[in-house]
Amino acid sequence: MTRFFCLLLIIALLASCRSTKKIQTAITKKDSVLTVNAPPRATKTDTVQLINAALRKVDSNRIGFRTFSAKVNVDYSGSDGKKYDVNANIRMYKDSAIWIAVNALLGIDAMRLFVTKDSVKLLDKLNKTYTARSVDYLREVTSLPLNLYNLQDLIIGNPVFLDPNVVSYSTNNNQIALLSLGELFKNLITLNEGDKTLIHSKLDDVDPARNRTADLTYGDYESKKGLPFSTKRRIVVAEKNRLDIKLEFKQYDFNQEVNFPFSVPKNYDRH
Repeated sequence: MTRFFCLLLIIALLASCRSTKKIQTAITKKDSVLTVNAPPRATKTDTVQLINAALRKVDSNRIGFRTFSAKVNVDYSGSDGKKYDVNANIRMYKDSAIWIAVNALLGIDAMRLFVTKDSVKLLDKLNKTYTARSVDYLREVTSLPLNLYNLQDLIIGNPVFLDPNVVSYSTNNNQIALLSLGELFKNLITLNEGDKTLIHSKLDDVDPARNRTADLTYGDYESKKGLPFSTKRRIVVAEKNRLDIKLEFKQYDFNQEVNFPFSVPKNYDRH
């Protein structure tokens, strides 16, 4: 359950099976990693201009916020075959804090998670335990180089690990495919050709010695708050193990007052 809760934060635990559009690249039981094949390169002389125009639109679609709050239905399954269906309340203050409260069956207050720039704190109310770690704990439990900032982007639905070094561009079936090459990941993103909203992001580790991969799928966009927001998402992460998270945002608000209740009872075991 500890692993499950922090992975809710990829949710950011917290961006990605939205209606749900199926992940375009399946992860098989045998291999936990898929190799990204670059889409065909455009041969026109204006390829650079097309790439820059697409990146500018992606950037303009990025959601800026001061605070964010949401109620999310979360379906989670891991490599052990166990599945969880819970409700989560998420609150964030930009570049400062992420707070998540998880309710189990019958509305039982099960867990609370509080993430800052430096720390991760987990309150397991079912087992009466309190765990405090550095923010590096996110990397340990998710197999992704997560910190407060890119975790907030993941939850909001902004692109993550998208490097400006785009090495391939193609269009097909009203979609744009961009392959970026960063320090850690190759990121093959798929955009809607019309509004440039993010449909899918496929991450593969550039280190051939690692079998780390992630699929992030986005769907059911709304524009109630002025910018396109994906209300249904799916996150699949695999390295030695595989996890699958489906998120459905039932309610969300921007720039409202938020608080982060997190008190540790004296009788809880501390780790």
